[in-house]
Amino acid sequence: MNSFQETIYLGNDAIARGMLESGCGFLYSYPGTPASEILPGFVSQADKEGVRVYGQWVVNEKIALESALTIAATGMRSAAVMKQVGLNVAADPLMSGAYLGVDGGLVVVSADDPGPYSSQTEQDSRFFAMLAKIPVFDPASPDDARLMTARAFALSEQHSLPVMLRPTATLCHARQNMVPAPLLHTDQTPCFSKNPHRWAATPRHRFVLHQQLNQKLAAIGHDPQFSFSCAPRGNQRLAIIASGFAWSLAADIIDAHPDLQAQITLVKVDLPFPLHQPSIDAMLADYRRILVLEETYPVIELQLGRREQVGGRLDHAVPDAGELTPDLVKSIIYSQLEQKPPAPPRTRQKTIPRRPRLCPGCPHRSSFYALKTALKNGIYAGDVGCYTLGLNLKALDTCLCMGASITQASTLYQAYATRSDAPVPPIAAIIGDSTFFHSGIPALVNARMEDSRFVLLLLDNETTAMTGNQPTPASGLRANGSQGPKLPLEEIIRGCGISRIQVVDAYEQQLLQKELVAAWNYAIHPEGAIAVIIARHPCMMDPEARRSARRATVVVSDDCTACGTCIEEYECPALIADQTGTVRVDPVTCVGCGLCIDICPFGAIIATGNGQDR
Repeated sequence: MNSFQETIYLGNDAIARGMLESGCGFLYSYPGTPASEILPGFVSQADKEGVRVYGQWVVNEKIALESALTIAATGMRSAAVMKQVGLNVAADPLMSGAYLGVDGGLVVVSADDPGPYSSQTEQDSRFFAMLAKIPVFDPASPDDARLMTARAFALSEQHSLPVMLRPTATLCHARQNMVPAPLLHTDQTPCFSKNPHRWAATPRHRFVLHQQLNQKLAAIGHDPQFSFSCAPRGNQRLAIIASGFAWSLAADIIDAHPDLQAQITLVKVDLPFPLHQPSIDAMLADYRRILVLEETYPVIELQLGRREQVGGRLDHAVPDAGELTPDLVKSIIYSQLEQKPPAPPRTRQKTIPRRPRLCPGCPHRSSFYALKTALKNGIYAGDVGCYTLGLNLKALDTCLCMGASITQASTLYQAYATRSDAPVPPIAAIIGDSTFFHSGIPALVNARMEDSRFVLLLLDNETTAMTGNQPTPASGLRANGSQGPKLPLEEIIRGCGISRIQVVDAYEQQLLQKELVAAWNYAIHPEGAIAVIIARHPCMMDPEARRSARRATVVVSDDCTACGTCIEEYECPALIADQTGTVRVDPVTCVGCGLCIDICPFGAIIATGNGQDR
């Protein structure tokens, strides 16, 4: 790729490009959709163009931000990348880091998920920036994100502050032509200036730092580079203030409808916090009506004030939740003008929604089936990952946040054991390998300390599957593909004070059921404790694992009674029922794992041909 030719970039790759063009040499991240491609893009683009950088997956977002803050304290440029719920995990260093500041530039990328499509919440990271009192950029397109990344580093160094870049999911995965700038080769060396009053500030000094932080924000709020005011032209009745991808949607709609151009002034806000105060005053003075379009919370709208002339999320001119779509934005704009939007040119063909489900051959499906079969009427505390889809299989009862399954299982045991005369029901915590590294380890230490009793079913597919198969510390693989030390799950669990650990191939259904029963019997025994079963089998979406996997040609015989057991209890996408309920195997989707053969109560699912190697 020639660096100076127009090239199509994915939004996340454009952000990575902006970091490299800005001389950012260190990037830390925990994978989370929609931000997962930024770190790989950072590493691969630097490698192709011979720029020395350090980019690493870390076990959670708190560590990512702590690492980036430390690099920035040595005068170099760094970044921490995460999704919006990951910012919750990083809240502690974010709040403190705003007070302490940085010497080099620091950009925190928090990618939001309006909708939400792959998150527990659709929270707005810009509110977190307000809470932490750090500036936040809101890009409107991939190229905007690339250029704003450079502006964010410059602003960070100008005011010695962490600065946030907040892309949204649509932007992260949009593609756009752009002309990249050359990468900035930097051979900066770390220079840590000892200053205990700053880097180890006591509460008394923190108060001083807070006052200084307020002064920095006030200065940024009057910086002309962030002005967004625009005087009305002719008899324009309405001003729309928008930021991020919402601005792009509004701009496209106004461009496509000439009748709107004469009536509306559209202004773009690059920095939603702190909002440029002179622009606020000018817009309120110049327009009778202002509509604010932003995803997801009313960050700009709140700073404008709840005046009669301002509308948006707060007065329900814009729905107070959910993603902004082109049709919705068009409807909102015309309603503000008290006009009906033009009829769509043609009726779109409706698509039938299909709920998300575990992939064909997913080892988690087998584990969930074994769990609900072996520990009937149990309470299954779940966690965050692709295995949250165990809900479909009725093998998951809770899902709070990353790492909460172990704490919830522990707490449920304590509740039943201390406040109920009835026998404690079977209790299981289900967590994936990457989530266990992320925040399951402290929870397990605490549960062991409380002497709680439950079965920990650790679903080890040897990768972070939900976000694109990033490696975990168990493999020792680094982001650039180099091999580091491996950290086996068994040793870590043993170090948490757990002595009973069984490792079972998740595909061995009967053995897994037997071990789950034995684990619960051990856990509930007076001399027992937490019992851990590691259900291990590689993710079938990993190309290498798929190539080396056993394969069987699976068909459904005429013995199928249309009982629906395989569809309802197993839910493999390769099993398809026709209108009569009779099941067939989709040969294109089926990966040949053969796990469904044991599920059919009538033996109607069978292996045929030469592939009967199961």
